[in-house]
Amino acid sequence: MFQPKLSVITIVYNNVRDIERTVLSVLNQTYPNIEYLIIDGASNDGTLDVLKKYEIRFSKMISEKDKGIYDAMNKGLALASGDYVLFMNSGDEIYAPDTVERIFSLSPDADIYYGETEMYDEDWNSLGRRRHQVPEHFTWKDFKYGMSISHQAIYIRKSLTESYDLNYKLSSDIDWIIKAAKKARKIVNARMYVAKYLVGGMSKKRHRQSLIERFHIFSKHYGLIPNLFNHAVIAGKLGFYYLKHRKTND
Repeated sequence: MFQPKLSVITIVYNNVRDIERTVLSVLNQTYPNIEYLIIDGASNDGTLDVLKKYEIRFSKMISEKDKGIYDAMNKGLALASGDYVLFMNSGDEIYAPDTVERIFSLSPDADIYYGETEMYDEDWNSLGRRRHQVPEHFTWKDFKYGMSISHQAIYIRKSLTESYDLNYKLSSDIDWIIKAAKKARKIVNARMYVAKYLVGGMSKKRHRQSLIERFHIFSKHYGLIPNLFNHAVIAGKLGFYYLKHRKTND
């Protein structure tokens, strides 16, 4: 059986409300070969008390100040020893207890596995699938119209990954995935929900800065002129989406 080692990395800072859900979604996986790394940013709201209940089951836990979420993610990457890495940050969940087992049973030795994400509000009510449906056959070019795969729903061979670019404060994950996908030779679509995502992170709260960063990232990878055209397409699709749903709700 194909049972590679998966490093699951959870980044958390002062999220006592949600951290236990995330931790249990990882610890309750039926897949046997998981390394679980917790990177805490020196929480002081009770998060550490929750984490200490499960510390014996973590492969590694550190709690110290960091320079932001991507600095914390880089710490996790440096500690990871698995064949694949998955970031499941505080508030999000692996979709079901057998999700990892099902993913690695799909096709052996892929460079990337990916799937769909279900969105949840702050009261943990389902909002359904993300507006961006995942591509049937993903390549690095598929992000040109937006982030079609969420960070929580992609398993990447660790040897393909690089450190997160700390010049980006909110959207470095997009740059990170594109760079890994450029090197990938075999990419497998799980064709199922693989993650649950809690809406309302920093990229939503600082939306304008996030969009500016994304524009620079897409221009770097796809070229400035194509990116301008792609953003016109994105604006048109977004307008159609909201017009359609407004009519549905009326």
